Amino acid sequence: MFKVLVLAYYYPPMGLSGVQRVQKFTKYLPQFNWEPTIITTGKVAYYAHDLSLLEEVKDLRIIRTESLDINSVIGKKYGTVNVPKEFIRKIFSNFSKTFFIPDNKKSWAARAYQKARELLKNEHFDLIFVSIPPYSSFVYAAKLKKEFNIPLIVDYRDLWLDNHFAYYPTPYHRTQHKKLEYGSLHAADRVVTVNRRIKEYLIQTYPFLTFEEVVIIPHGYDQEDFDVEVEDDLISKEKLRFTYSGLFYESITPVYFLKAFKKLTIERPDIASKIELEFVGLLRDEYRKLILDLGLNESVKIHGYIEHKDAVKRLKATNILWMMIGNTKNAETISTSKLFEYFGARKPILGCVPEGAAKTALTEYGASYITAPDNIDEIKDAFIRIYSDYTDNKLPAPNEEFVAKHDRKLLTEQLTKLFQFSLREPI
Repeated sequence: MFKVLVLAYYYPPMGLSGVQRVQKFTKYLPQFNWEPTIITTGKVAYYAHDLSLLEEVKDLRIIRTESLDINSVIGKKYGTVNVPKEFIRKIFSNFSKTFFIPDNKKSWAARAYQKARELLKNEHFDLIFVSIPPYSSFVYAAKLKKEFNIPLIVDYRDLWLDNHFAYYPTPYHRTQHKKLEYGSLHAADRVVTVNRRIKEYLIQTYPFLTFEEVVIIPHGYDQEDFDVEVEDDLISKEKLRFTYSGLFYESITPVYFLKAFKKLTIERPDIASKIELEFVGLLRDEYRKLILDLGLNESVKIHGYIEHKDAVKRLKATNILWMMIGNTKNAETISTSKLFEYFGARKPILGCVPEGAAKTALTEYGASYITAPDNIDEIKDAFIRIYSDYTDNKLPAPNEEFVAKHDRKLLTEQLTKLFQFSLREPI
């Protein structure tokens, strides 16, 4: 069996959708003759923890490294922390980006690098795999590649230099980020991206990358998660249910969706009275207040954070899934893992998204109602159209061929083929 050393800051028992890509890869790697050793964090402060995700990889070799970053210091005492108000989170985020280049995970990445050096000196590994963000882990993985002459594959879940959440207070900050990314990419043997927009951006920004060196492996869903029975009491029998699963942050907000539904209650109360809105996951106090201020509390159900296995049941139990991506810079490169988990539920989706990768995926999925992310009238009209299709038993069915292509096991097989190719013919 081949051996791969995986560097992943975001990994169970952390929860939320950001950990699942690497977690699912490592879950299925042994089925394709690759044994992963995962270097990840020790106890860190995070908004959600999910032991059910950790249970899936309990038989894997997981090495946890402590660090001195603020999340680790807080995490040793508190573990799971509350989500702050968005403007407070934004202030701390920009403060961090001002003083830590490339990110505030540098302390952990340095400790992970030292542990990786120790392992590579004493054991044989065939390849290093690192998933970003955080970008600091890529910088240190590049150092390992150069020191031990071992193939390196980097996985871009999002852009680095022009990430939609990037903040550069001075030209110096941007220049340093580009310099670090340039050097790290030069060390990589292959680059994986989650969509074509990111691939095109990287090749355009760094012309030394060739089309063949950048490979697309999209987000996906784990069919094993969806092969579960849904309890009868989870299913809405009286109203048309719209469900959102996940966290709101930055430009991803429920404000326009809620205001559109409020407008529906005024213009078409006959329809609004037969619809319920469900939020599964962490919902900030300011959004709970907005629901009350709009007088929608009777139409909204809030479940808070629940383990992934239970969240999947609610995806299966609902009528319509809803997601949004805000109008932000480089929004066309965003294709959230949440969306592809929705595909696994095989439910119609209301997607409030800008032009780009997410809209393309929703279109290919087929069972989609698509609006602009911030057009309240468009979203209101989508409620009416969906309700009409629902009552007429004409809700669209997904393109099963498209859905099947995003099974996590199949995507892991694609990754292992890239692993094998990198061993045979390194750049």
